[in-house]
Amino acid sequence: MILDYDIIVIGGGHAGCEAASAAARLGSRTLLLTMDMTKMASMSCNPAIGGVAKGQIVREIDALGGETGRITDLTAVQFRMLNRSKGAAMWSPRAQCDKTRFSEEWRRTLENTRHLYIWQDAATELLFDTSAETPRIRGVRTRMGVEFSCRAAVLTAGTFLEGMMHCGASHAEGGRAGDAASHGITECLRRLGFETGRMKTGTPARLDARTINFDALEPQYGDENPSKFSFSPDTQPVKHQLPCFLVYTTPEVHAILRSGFDRSPLFNGTIRGIGPRYCPSIEDKLRTFADKEQHQLFLEPEGESTNEYYLNGFSSSLPWEVQWEALHKITGFEDLHIFRPGYAIEYDYFPPTQLHHSLETKLVRGLYFAGQVNGTTGYEEAAAQGLMAGINAHRALAGKEPVVLKRDEAYIGVLIDDLVTKGVDEPYRMFTSRAEYRILLRQDNADIRLTPLGYEIGLISRKRYDHFVKKNSLVESLVAFARGESVKAAEINGYLKTVGSDPLTQGRKLHDILMRNNVTFESLQKVLPKLKKFIESNGMDAEVVEEAEIQIKYKGYIEREKFIAEKLHRLENIAIPSDFDFHSLNSLTIEARQKLTRIRPATIGQASRIPGVSPADVNVLLVKFGR
Repeated sequence: MILDYDIIVIGGGHAGCEAASAAARLGSRTLLLTMDMTKMASMSCNPAIGGVAKGQIVREIDALGGETGRITDLTAVQFRMLNRSKGAAMWSPRAQCDKTRFSEEWRRTLENTRHLYIWQDAATELLFDTSAETPRIRGVRTRMGVEFSCRAAVLTAGTFLEGMMHCGASHAEGGRAGDAASHGITECLRRLGFETGRMKTGTPARLDARTINFDALEPQYGDENPSKFSFSPDTQPVKHQLPCFLVYTTPEVHAILRSGFDRSPLFNGTIRGIGPRYCPSIEDKLRTFADKEQHQLFLEPEGESTNEYYLNGFSSSLPWEVQWEALHKITGFEDLHIFRPGYAIEYDYFPPTQLHHSLETKLVRGLYFAGQVNGTTGYEEAAAQGLMAGINAHRALAGKEPVVLKRDEAYIGVLIDDLVTKGVDEPYRMFTSRAEYRILLRQDNADIRLTPLGYEIGLISRKRYDHFVKKNSLVESLVAFARGESVKAAEINGYLKTVGSDPLTQGRKLHDILMRNNVTFESLQKVLPKLKKFIESNGMDAEVVEEAEIQIKYKGYIEREKFIAEKLHRLENIAIPSDFDFHSLNSLTIEARQKLTRIRPATIGQASRIPGVSPADVNVLLVKFGR
């Protein structure tokens, strides 16, 4: 029995699985502590990966060498590219998954990862070496009384820390239905000076497909030609897709739900945790949007071999009988049987301003936090943090600098910088609007942005890197072909008329024609034999063609954002000493001095993003440190 490890990862959710996988694959002897080995990366809420901004994060995880995208492709039952009607910066991949197979595939992956060991147990205490001025993690004690030693640890306990579930007047300890809560760790960290808080999330009832009248519902199908998440050539797009369905509430449904408000733990003071603004419970929706007569819900399959369906948009902590009665008034649900009602869950988190950008805590060396313990919500945000924490824990032990992604490099960089710099006052969810450089941070170019880094770190194989280089070369050659190929007016004017574009009066470069609205490489191949021959003779697939087209159409916007990002980088390059006394700068506002002292920004760029630090305060810092 091995009791000594380089890194211990606490929690087997999405953050923990990515952290353990990355640390072990990089060479650290890693132990993953999880309460239940049958629920690795369990989809405790909806059975889907991706969505607006979240899909970009998953493609970034994949480009860096993480596993979430690959496992999603292997277990998908539907794929949709959201926001296709908008610009490419808004396109976001989303996949419905078979949630049982998703967990099974994660377990298979982890059990066959070299240097990775698994122990099924609950961590109850963190052990520290307090001989130095700054304590250092030295081990973990479990509920079974086993003591493991380590040089670094990643805490990814999700909703399990002091978890409490609520359904009407019924309350029970637990991290999710059927699983026990985790006790001891919060108090252990609080004694060291960590600030803690409570957050709340919820989940809807699960429905039995045998009792649903699907003929009365509006189906929502996947893409006709589905793509996939992973850039690796080893995965394929989903072949057999299952539909989702659109469902709507009614005034009668709302009236039934309101009749239980006085027994709702959300409204009677029982729940004190802060809930997610952008994924509210159905009772929250009725109170916030009291004038709306209906709310759209999404009925999602939980897998290919189960009758269980998830009703997205109907999370609730109302008494089960109120939920049951209201659901039966929804069209198609008249004879409905539910497998279990919805419930809310409260849990402990640690305000993330207590972290460095590496996700290492400021109070304890070698201790990293990732996932919902940092105040985030969502599988994708958790997985991204887990990946970066696992990478950085390994690199710290190897004496290497941490990997810190910038805001113009990745949504993951935006996510972590927002958490560490701004903190959270509600469960954090990623949106495209949180990123200043959306045109640079597209889902299609995540491999171009991050695969070289993933290869340098050691998570991307040589085979995968060679595939990336080849694809990138093909994109560049197609862009160059478009720049050099001249098209005569007679060749193209008939086509331009069909897409509602003005005819040419003289020949133009293919590159210039592609800049027009509604003009695509796909449709141009039908009227330009040279283009079709070039694409086919070079073996260019749809992914290559799409990437080249986006680079051509958005060239001006991309260059403008790059210029702005480069100008702002100078603030990121001006360091602030870690022990600087901000109270000594009387020119700063009192609020700025207090916020800067609490968060301890590493650069003026980070300081400029702290709420309460004004442009005038930034100028004071520039005078002090920038000249």
